Amino acid sequence: MTKTTDFLSHLNSSQRTSVEHFCGPLLVVAGAGSGKTRALTYRIANLILKHRVDPHNILAVTFTNKAAREMKDRIQKIFAEQIALSQYNKTLDKLAPHEQTRLRSQVYKTYIKDLWIGTFHSLFSRILRFDIEKYQDEKGRRWTKNFSIFDESDAQSVVKEIITKKLQLDDKKFEPRSVRYTISNAKNQGLSPRDFEREQPNYRGRVIAEVYGYYEDKLAENNALDFDDLILMPVKLFQQNEQVLGYWHQRFRHILVDEYQDTNRIQYDLINLLTTNGETRKSEWDWRDRSIFVVGDADQSIYSFRMADFTILLDFQADFGDGLPDEDTRTMVKLEENYRSRETILQAANQLIENNTQRIDKILKPTRGEGEKIYCYKADDEIAEAQFVINHLRSLEQQHSEFNWGSFAVLYRTNAQSRPIEENLVRQGIPYTIVGGLKFYDRKEIKDVLAYLRAIVNPYDTVSLLRVINTPRRGIGKTTIDNLVNAAQQLNLPFWEILNDETSVNTLAGRSAKGVNNFAQLIRKWQEQVDTLSPSAIVQGVLDESGYVKDLQNQGTDESLDRLQNVQELYNAVLQFEEENEEVNLSNFLASTALTSDLDNLKEGQAAVSLLTLHASKGLEFPVVFLVGLEQGLLPNYRSLDDPKSLEEERRLCYVGITRAQEILYLTHARERRLYGSREPAIASQFLAELPKELLSFHLSSQAKVSSTSRSTHQPTQKWSHPQDNSANNNSSAADAERDWRVGDRIFHKNFGIGEVTHIFGSGNKISLAVRFANLSTPKIVNPKIDPLQKVE
Repeated sequence: MTKTTDFLSHLNSSQRTSVEHFCGPLLVVAGAGSGKTRALTYRIANLILKHRVDPHNILAVTFTNKAAREMKDRIQKIFAEQIALSQYNKTLDKLAPHEQTRLRSQVYKTYIKDLWIGTFHSLFSRILRFDIEKYQDEKGRRWTKNFSIFDESDAQSVVKEIITKKLQLDDKKFEPRSVRYTISNAKNQGLSPRDFEREQPNYRGRVIAEVYGYYEDKLAENNALDFDDLILMPVKLFQQNEQVLGYWHQRFRHILVDEYQDTNRIQYDLINLLTTNGETRKSEWDWRDRSIFVVGDADQSIYSFRMADFTILLDFQADFGDGLPDEDTRTMVKLEENYRSRETILQAANQLIENNTQRIDKILKPTRGEGEKIYCYKADDEIAEAQFVINHLRSLEQQHSEFNWGSFAVLYRTNAQSRPIEENLVRQGIPYTIVGGLKFYDRKEIKDVLAYLRAIVNPYDTVSLLRVINTPRRGIGKTTIDNLVNAAQQLNLPFWEILNDETSVNTLAGRSAKGVNNFAQLIRKWQEQVDTLSPSAIVQGVLDESGYVKDLQNQGTDESLDRLQNVQELYNAVLQFEEENEEVNLSNFLASTALTSDLDNLKEGQAAVSLLTLHASKGLEFPVVFLVGLEQGLLPNYRSLDDPKSLEEERRLCYVGITRAQEILYLTHARERRLYGSREPAIASQFLAELPKELLSFHLSSQAKVSSTSRSTHQPTQKWSHPQDNSANNNSSAADAERDWRVGDRIFHKNFGIGEVTHIFGSGNKISLAVRFANLSTPKIVNPKIDPLQKVE
């Protein structure tokens, strides 16, 4: 490359400062929509173009393969653009197609090929391919460089075999998925089986440590690693072998890490070792021709359930930097200019996140116009909430040519919340897609329950019978099922006829006969009740007696709890069906679910409304966002109400949702919501009360209009008071009632017994109390003006 233009000229001052940083540590605090990927890619380009760093010496860690591909593509384009300008005096797009192809190929061979850009797992598995044979673990286990990588299914199968066969443990008490989850967490904390047993010396801890040890034996026997080993083993290798660590320390002189707030402790150990060569004294670190450059935002740390630890980012200045105050430091740069959202949205996000204490202070600064106020809506229930969303989606899509269905996103805290919205979209014929997940009726647990119901209504539905005959597990193996199926085929009988014949089952199934007969008895019992019981009663009975719900509860993982919520939401769907239809029976309900799923035939590439959880929304952006279910117990999640750290993460989750919106933001909540089959009063999320009232519009209309320069002129159809409002007509008794209650008060409730007030929501005559009762696992939210409460002195 003969010469270069100032390819950094279009960066803002903060971006440019970060990109031009050469040696030493630098933390880039990158707010939402502030161009962090641009900073990373231009930094790599600048290291090579200006400082003549060999691409061979650069390591860039991303959190997804997609981000790695995007970064490589951007870097390749930067270099190709520079070559086009220096050699042809033209921009890349002005060159002939064959010249563009030739330039890109040249760039790939010269610069991109030797760059190590990828995820932690992909990059460090490459290192293991070179050096794993120089490692042995605490028991002397060894692996060779042609190791296999077990996926999660493989790993769970190994753990299950150890629990049920090797140790002959009760797999109800030591549920294999739960044990595997515990082992994974241990590895992500850098704990060996011995370390884990020392930390968990109780009976359960000792047993899981034993399973963990045998699991490691099995991996070694198969010359296999699991995904957690791809991070843990390089750390152990580096700690064990100074020569190996020294080589890679010298190789990777410039290390970049994206999404630094989402690293866990073992990933941090990797980066720390590579950067410092294991030297713990900061005074001995040599930063000549070496840098550690991390990009992240503590305010967007939402993955603690994956063991992510945002305090690693907060500690960067102490670990690597100069530790000076923000205004004086040379080892931290803040990217605060936001290129995504309107000013109103950013102001609301800023004020919300200021309520968190564990963060690096920053302010998202708008670069676009003021935009609409944020629209707030209080629905009667989740059905009315869904209808409101669909009405406004349709109105906006019809009235504004710049919007299509792909311009809209509906965000929610839990997957189960998508069900009423999906059903309304189907009825209205609006295309939609579930981002990062399955449509409600396509989820495994929903298909399982529906298979039970289909088998009850139509026992000759062999597909449904086969799906659930051993779900949850009843000790019915594949050989037994094959024997039963073969017998049915040989006799030219429906599969059900064989299952329903106890004599045949006892003959064919051997030791599995009891499980098969119990399953057949379950189906027979509810077949006899189809014409006399409501669909909801049948569903509840099947869920209880099949053991399906209990199995999910016993697993105890985040995934199983999410599945359990979806199953409970299916029960809600049955109740809703009963309320909305005159001819209520199980067959008609199943027909309605089939219609919901069968109409979902979205063509690839077709513009569609995006439905996704807040966790799945990170890194995405949409012109119009509906953030639904802003209620205590949903957002924030009920598990966070008594835990300040968890509550701050829930607030960060809300912040992430708000900052996904580019043009218009809707926030909704309901007066009541059906949860676990019964209607419960709902209380507006405390996060709503933390938003600036002057930026919110509580007067909503179905004729939503988009304006980039002026405030909304919607005509009001419904008014909702801000949670902090103290209207003039609040009477003195309400004010007295508010002053009478304090967190920590002990109360007596005639239905729930003795409890303690943990939170106070609202104000004036709208006060509510969160009370934890001794005999209940979760807090109850009560209205002191209505519920029979007495203070206990």
